[in-house]
Amino acid sequence: MNVLLIGSGGREHALAWKMAQSPLVEKLFAAPGNPGIAAHGECVQLDLADHQAVVNFCRLQGVTFVVVGPEAPLVDGLAGSLQDAGLAVFGPTAAAARLEGSKGFTKDLCAKYSIPTAGYGRFTDAASARAYVEKMGAPIVVKADGLAAGKGVTIAMSEDEAYAAIDDCFAGAFGGAGAEVVVEEFLEGEEASFFCLCDGKAAIPFGTAQDHKRVGEGDTGPNTGGMGAYSPAPVMDDAMMERTMREIIEPTMRGMAEMGAPFTGVLYAGLMITRDGPSLIEYNVRFGDPECQVLMLRLKDDIVPILKAAADGALEGINPSWREEAAMTVVMAAPGYPASAEKGSVIRGLEEASEPTEVEIFHAGTAMKGGELTANGGRVLNVTARGKTVTEAAAKAYEAVDKVNWPEGFCRRDIGWRAIERERG
Repeated sequence: MNVLLIGSGGREHALAWKMAQSPLVEKLFAAPGNPGIAAHGECVQLDLADHQAVVNFCRLQGVTFVVVGPEAPLVDGLAGSLQDAGLAVFGPTAAAARLEGSKGFTKDLCAKYSIPTAGYGRFTDAASARAYVEKMGAPIVVKADGLAAGKGVTIAMSEDEAYAAIDDCFAGAFGGAGAEVVVEEFLEGEEASFFCLCDGKAAIPFGTAQDHKRVGEGDTGPNTGGMGAYSPAPVMDDAMMERTMREIIEPTMRGMAEMGAPFTGVLYAGLMITRDGPSLIEYNVRFGDPECQVLMLRLKDDIVPILKAAADGALEGINPSWREEAAMTVVMAAPGYPASAEKGSVIRGLEEASEPTEVEIFHAGTAMKGGELTANGGRVLNVTARGKTVTEAAAKAYEAVDKVNWPEGFCRRDIGWRAIERERG
């Protein structure tokens, strides 16, 4: 089959790398893709906001299956438009994508279906939100309601910090995403990412990971889109996964179906594992970035028939198989990230760095200029490795990082520290 992959980041490079290995794929297109993806398929320029243009491209090129990587086109309704045109699509409709597109929508769903989550309030003006913070006290969490590229969340350790975050949202720091604000209880515990593939009726587990959102070592500094991740997440043992399916995923699937928006695609639950069990922090309606990178490195099976089964409503009986090894990815970022990243610096040495068979380097924000690979975003490279343990995967990943010739780039040196501490005993 001919397949179109939507997106241009490290997540999409990992998907392209895995999908290109499938004997089912005759031709892989990516829109817009990136220089790393170009090694696996043909990169094309499409206006993703023009749904009919995407439909026309698929018809012209004989594309029968579309995989939508990022959240913005999903929230914009691209998947539904393609489905209406008769294409098989991996990804939810706009109505189902509200699980990520509106944090307030998801919190209300949790309240209606008794899904464990933090207590919260929804606000459309700063004065009411500030009054709620004053009543609840700190620490407390302030979130822009809409899509903010992973940066619209402030974990405020003081009331003044919460007030500043509220004012930022309503002042337009996150554009339209901050027109409404969700303020919620601060949860204590260990974070984990839990992925499920969904076909509107059934949901099957599809791996666990932990990522590091903060830009600085020791999990300090502002939140980012993610500075690294590893899989599997030790805190998500079989019992915890079973509880998460029963208490969080299954009620969500049931609730979405009851409101006429059955969920298909990947449901990514950001969890806090508290003393009382799993609690939902938020949902994403696409693979995590950089969690997708470690999942693809661990997945044994051909991913294309699995994604196609989700699109076709045929997941029942599918049980993906995984490598026993752990996988780790380290994000190399451009100077200035996550505030204002500097673009244009030259990157060399990727071929040598990715020489070991257990190492893959996924492009997240790169461009070719004058025959040179350059930084073209905040998160630029995902240096990813497998190992028998997280400790071994980390050693291989950082060994590869040190071979990348990019003086301007930076990374955290402590990705996976919780798992590594566990392994040391």
